[in-house]
Amino acid sequence: MTELNIAVFRGKEVRRIIHNNEWWFSVVDVVSVLTDSVNPRDYWYKMKIRVKSEDGVELSTLCRQLKLESPDGKKYETDCANTEGMFRIIQSIPSPKAEPFKRWLAKVGYERVQEIENPELATKRTRMLYKLKGYSDDWIEKRMRGIAIREELTDEWQNRGAKEEKDYEILTSEISKATFGITPGEYKKLKGLKRQNLRDHMDDFELIFTMLGERATTEIHRTEDSEGMKKLKTDAQEGGSIAGNARKALEKRLKKPVVSAHNYLKEKESQRKIK
Repeated sequence: MTELNIAVFRGKEVRRIIHNNEWWFSVVDVVSVLTDSVNPRDYWYKMKIRVKSEDGVELSTLCRQLKLESPDGKKYETDCANTEGMFRIIQSIPSPKAEPFKRWLAKVGYERVQEIENPELATKRTRMLYKLKGYSDDWIEKRMRGIAIREELTDEWQNRGAKEEKDYEILTSEISKATFGITPGEYKKLKGLKRQNLRDHMDDFELIFTMLGERATTEIHRTEDSEGMKKLKTDAQEGGSIAGNARKALEKRLKKPVVSAHNYLKEKESQRKIK
């Protein structure tokens, strides 16, 4: 949950997800990076047929169907392969980028091993990524604290009966609706986001109220020893309401809304225009 789910190779995004404590990468995204195909899904489909007929190898056996976020903001089951499987798939893609991509892939995979042995490395790398993207130190501190609070909450959910990704989405939506009056999906549309992480485009107050809603929910779970989705959902609504009431009080005092269409992408675009 706390991992950045987008890796970047030479300016192109590759979706990834942690599964069984290792990175699994979107095959279609890798195909797109290596081939510049206008239809990487079709390329991947035909490639599997070609390799099976030529070498007798079922490339699909190297993959797992894992849910990744698509450009429409929804999560779909996607062919993914781990580092080892991806090396084999890359062998069947004629591309001058194959060798540098393999080196990049090995580096990313090795970093994951390091992070398992020393979890602080993951935090340091996340901070560095935000710093390189131009975020301020103050914002990064809030974002990192928010990541820790989110991790605590999802651990509670997992231990108290929320097992599926869909359960996490339902509970997160309940907190968001009670805190901000809109779902995360509606929030992303408001900010004009697609695949981007919503929280990476929140300002200070938005991050603070997100943290308050999630931290309050965690404490309610623990205080009431909640079990099962029905109770967790009620707790999520109550935890979000605590943050929502605080947000409304602030908005009344400041005479302006906290929920904003402003996002980091627009801010960077404005800066470029000024320069």
